[in-house]
Amino acid sequence: MDNIILGLLLMCNRTIYQLRDRISKGINLMYSSSMGSIQAAVKKLLNCGYISYEEIIDNGKYKKIYCITESGKQHFYEWINAPLEEQSPKIPELAKVYFMGFSDKKNRETSIQQHLMYLKEQYNVLATICDNVKNIDVLEEHKDILNYQFVSALYGKDIIKFNIDWFENLLEKMRNGEI
Repeated sequence: MDNIILGLLLMCNRTIYQLRDRISKGINLMYSSSMGSIQAAVKKLLNCGYISYEEIIDNGKYKKIYCITESGKQHFYEWINAPLEEQSPKIPELAKVYFMGFSDKKNRETSIQQHLMYLKEQYNVLATICDNVKNIDVLEEHKDILNYQFVSALYGKDIIKFNIDWFENLLEKMRNGEI
């Protein structure tokens, strides 16, 4: 989460609520957009000197506008320029499928149907993001940034589509008595 926040602040200064709003629009597929996880990361980044803030009064309310510091930029660029980290994919919902034989048949089907509804909602969000990217007019110097954000959203959309197809196939096999 730390580097996600640094990257977002590299684009523009934001309040913690603006950070949460931006993370919830696509990045939440990679990291949690809970206020608790964002606040913990912001606190850590402040303690490391990677970000700072300015307090302003907006409509009579105090707001903290966070910005990335030079050491924060250096830390972010070291991270972004390092090789991609090789990690085993973690798919928590697969653990439930693994042990699903312990649940009753009705709960199995309901669980899969609910998960499919969630996946389809996420797919629609990413499909909208991918469609909207085509209409964004961006300065030439920012095209690389937008292009890589777009391919990340496209990756998420494709992965979710695979999961939808996989879980629909599983549901069909369950209903046909193959499983």
